[in-house]
Amino acid sequence: MALTLVWLRDDLRIADNPALHAAAERGDVVVCYVLDEVSEGIRPLGGASRWWLHNSLSSLRSAFEDQGIPLVLRSGPAADVIPRLIEESGADAVFWNRRYVLAERNVDAALKGSLSDEGYQVHSFQANLLFEPWEVTTGSGSPYKVFTPFWRACRNRPAPREPLDGPTVLRGPNVDSEDLDEWRLLPDTFDWAGGLRQTWTPGELTAQALLDRFVTGTVDGYADARQLPDVEGTSRLSPHLRFGEISPFQVWHSARAASTSATASDLAIFTQELGWREFCWQLLYHQPRLATENYRPQFDAFPWQQPDSDELDAWQYGRTGFPLIDAGMRQLWHTGWMHNRVRMAVGSFLVKNMMVDWRVGEQWFWDTLVDADPANNAANWQWVAGSGADAAPYFRIFNPVTQSKKFDPDGGYLRRWIPELRSAHKVHEPWTDLPAGYPPPLLDLKVSRERALNAYQDLRQD
Repeated sequence: MALTLVWLRDDLRIADNPALHAAAERGDVVVCYVLDEVSEGIRPLGGASRWWLHNSLSSLRSAFEDQGIPLVLRSGPAADVIPRLIEESGADAVFWNRRYVLAERNVDAALKGSLSDEGYQVHSFQANLLFEPWEVTTGSGSPYKVFTPFWRACRNRPAPREPLDGPTVLRGPNVDSEDLDEWRLLPDTFDWAGGLRQTWTPGELTAQALLDRFVTGTVDGYADARQLPDVEGTSRLSPHLRFGEISPFQVWHSARAASTSATASDLAIFTQELGWREFCWQLLYHQPRLATENYRPQFDAFPWQQPDSDELDAWQYGRTGFPLIDAGMRQLWHTGWMHNRVRMAVGSFLVKNMMVDWRVGEQWFWDTLVDADPANNAANWQWVAGSGADAAPYFRIFNPVTQSKKFDPDGGYLRRWIPELRSAHKVHEPWTDLPAGYPPPLLDLKVSRERALNAYQDLRQD
């Protein structure tokens, strides 16, 4: 009987897993996950992502045990671990789903070459993007730099494939596994993850339940509700997509099937959010250093300011004196997630009002977001800063007071995350009658806005 080693990465699911599906059709399987944070160029996960990964692997391990096989856990450089697992298991083939970060692609390409030379079957599959980044190009064959024509080109391609059913029965030998707890993915100095545990249940079953709930209810009215941070108007699928507990194919087709109940505009905007995810991954594929280098080289000359530690702490921990910024950053610290409307505001405040390099914010989000992935995190920070592809106009500076009055008019979101303001009469502008324990504004919005506009204008002229 043929035996296939299935190497899982950011695809921690059983349903709609092409590598697992093909391996199960072929014969017996050994399923493994390799914690590789040492291969050249691999970016170690942030703290919140490590917490999610631990719990996701724990859930997936139980799911595989229910089907009769173990989930084999190994740590170390994949170039060493995978050949060792092949030898131990007796596998004659290795299947995996494709990755798109350059360092990971290099690892995969080297392994594919060496294993193929030794006579093993090695196959990779499309599983985590609706459209391969190299397939959607302009008429001249170059990658898109603007989202709207990119998404139009995607929609003009054949529709994404239907999701694959997960195998109902799996067979395979027992192979030694490392102990998940010994990986120390969970907090070990002090327990900062209480809010994450209250907010999230990682795993494929939860992801599918969230998707079902969204397409049968929340998607109706999504176009408006998604803008309101005090309303449960979004899918909350982002961390589940980031770790591949659910696939974009499952999300796409479930949303399309909901068309009988949801309005066309709601569906179009929701699927467009999937399109933005695809666009970010295309940018990273063609610009591998998206998290560390300006997409637009002219921004290398931008006069970023070096904040002192107190100013940066004020932003990171929600003590700026601007309620929308502080509510968002406190939500992030407690839950590992932040509403997208608020993400844009806190990002704009850091890079435009405080004039702090966007990479400082990108790194903080990388460490604190449960849904931080290499493409979306970097591309969205560059979008806010104006240094990225299809970026926000340089003159677009989110006013946190205007934003909270418009999208949280009753102040419910602000009061939920800032206890000091729960009795405030002017919750959007508390400095007019400053409540005890709440800080005064960190800066002058008008002055800081003018400073940013002048810096951006000077950059444009140069």
